[in-house]
Amino acid sequence: MRSAVPRVLGATAALVLAMAAPVAAAADGDGPDRDFTIEDPRITESSGLAASHAHPGVYWTHNDQDAPLIYGVDSRTGRTVATLTMSGVGTPRDMEGISVGPDGDIYVGDIGDNLDGSWDHVWIYRFPEPKELRDQTVRATQYDVKYADGARNAEALMVHPKTGRVYIASKNQKGGGLYEGPERLSASRTNVFRRVGEVPWVTDGAFSPDGDRLVLRGYFAAEEYAWRNGRLADDGTAVAAPFQGQAESVTYTPDGSAFMFGSEGKNSRVIRVDRAGVTPSPGATGTGPGSPGNPKTPGTGSAATGGGQGQGNATLGFVVLGLAAVAVVGLRRMFRRG
Repeated sequence: MRSAVPRVLGATAALVLAMAAPVAAAADGDGPDRDFTIEDPRITESSGLAASHAHPGVYWTHNDQDAPLIYGVDSRTGRTVATLTMSGVGTPRDMEGISVGPDGDIYVGDIGDNLDGSWDHVWIYRFPEPKELRDQTVRATQYDVKYADGARNAEALMVHPKTGRVYIASKNQKGGGLYEGPERLSASRTNVFRRVGEVPWVTDGAFSPDGDRLVLRGYFAAEEYAWRNGRLADDGTAVAAPFQGQAESVTYTPDGSAFMFGSEGKNSRVIRVDRAGVTPSPGATGTGPGSPGNPKTPGTGSAATGGGQGQGNATLGFVVLGLAAVAVVGLRRMFRRG
């Protein structure tokens, strides 16, 4: 669920991107974990992305909506290969994040709250990743979640791949917080998440497969942090994320060699960006910075650069930032007059 300001930001970015020159198509190849376009017409607001543990090349996503549906999309074709309907849960309000834990369970964060405190609790849903890729109903466990310092809006849910601990990054214009859940989630009582770090405006995040890194992205930038002893261990390093009109999702490839960046919109593009110093898997291709055919150092540099559909450059990024600022100011004045 998007508030008025993000909608304007997304529209502004889309307008500028539409004026930009056409960009190259994805690199040739049929391997998994590559650039791909989500072809399913039902997926119009992909708000989270998680690499499957059981099915190589498949990425789980979901709409920003109130339907309990999770989609498995094959990165080799962009086609949906499984639609999962969650049972045992109430009607979702604002699903925003998804992650796969070390136990092989899929965790879905129904954690959005655009009024920053209108709901005194949010939910996390959890179910085993299915062994077969087909349309099916899955029985999910629902967990009630509250924040120790009061209700807030959030879009990023991350499960640590070693400890299984769940973390949430809140979304706030003046800086958000990183929240740690209890050691084990409980379905019989409220799970209190406590603030353990400060983070920028975040729309999604993910842990690296080895659990040593955490990537967080926003609309215009992405940062990768060192992770030690359950805490952020540095101030983060800029990642060369592609510029996307409604930048909503990020995850690592299963081997940890690259990031996969996604966005909302019909036929939205998921773009692979290779990580610095990590050898990509054979057959994995992409058009993002550091990918084959792109000499830019992988995993570093301006967050306004990228490749594939929705690619931008630093100049374009500054233009969009300027237009977005004008849009925000205009909205605030409109609200004051109202």
